[in-house]
Amino acid sequence: MSIDPFTHLAPDQKVRVLPRHLAGPGPLDLRTVWPFPFDKDWSLHQSPEGAASATSPCLRLWTSFVPEPDSPHQGKWTIAANSVPFGRQAWRITADASTPAELLHDLHTELLDLYREDHHSDRDRLFALDQDHTAPQEVYTPLLVKGWGHTAKTDGTQIFRSPDALGCVRHRYAAIDDRATWAAYDGTPSEPSWRATFSHSAPTTLAAALTASLVSTEPVHRTVQDVPSHFRDHLGVVSTTHTARRTTHSTPVALPPTSPSPGRTR
Repeated sequence: MSIDPFTHLAPDQKVRVLPRHLAGPGPLDLRTVWPFPFDKDWSLHQSPEGAASATSPCLRLWTSFVPEPDSPHQGKWTIAANSVPFGRQAWRITADASTPAELLHDLHTELLDLYREDHHSDRDRLFALDQDHTAPQEVYTPLLVKGWGHTAKTDGTQIFRSPDALGCVRHRYAAIDDRATWAAYDGTPSEPSWRATFSHSAPTTLAAALTASLVSTEPVHRTVQDVPSHFRDHLGVVSTTHTARRTTHSTPVALPPTSPSPGRTR
């Protein structure tokens, strides 16, 4: 019988837990997810209802959060690139608001790194279709190294499943249409606790950033009350620290820090 490691801990107890894919979303705070330099050249737009968006200086790259408090996944994060400002969309990434914030942070950090590299070179991996030459193996090799299982199907997809069988990454390696090339989720495909999808032509480098974060052995910070109850017997508590009882939850309306120092996740 599995043992719940949180049984004797108070709801407001701070813990550091693994694996990341079962830890729950954590605080829904823009500063947790977006590393963009809003004090310099990136634009931030926020509504009183909690929706927010960030736009690159070239107006071709944008990312947004739309809260949906009454939905099971609490809202949606979206990243998209347009071929020209306000023009045709080149690719899109979406993630439920229930996705662990650390995965979203690492994904956006890699996005900013790619944007800066493209800006200071003649490369165009973010906006020109099929210009990101990162091999698919860079996405799933970290999973295999960490003991994830692998199944290839005859429909042109391959599935990578975590050792606890609750985390999953799907790759459509024989994609011939615009359906998602990469998808990551936990739980069951029909009722996932969170899901992130990468459209056809989304840079493979960004999918690799997500999987690298997914299997990272750096524990994530939560309070006991923030950890999904149905996953508790599958989580390991790395350490605990005392904290005063919280009375409110963080909301995605706080301005991100003015001087971020993003770094690659890989």
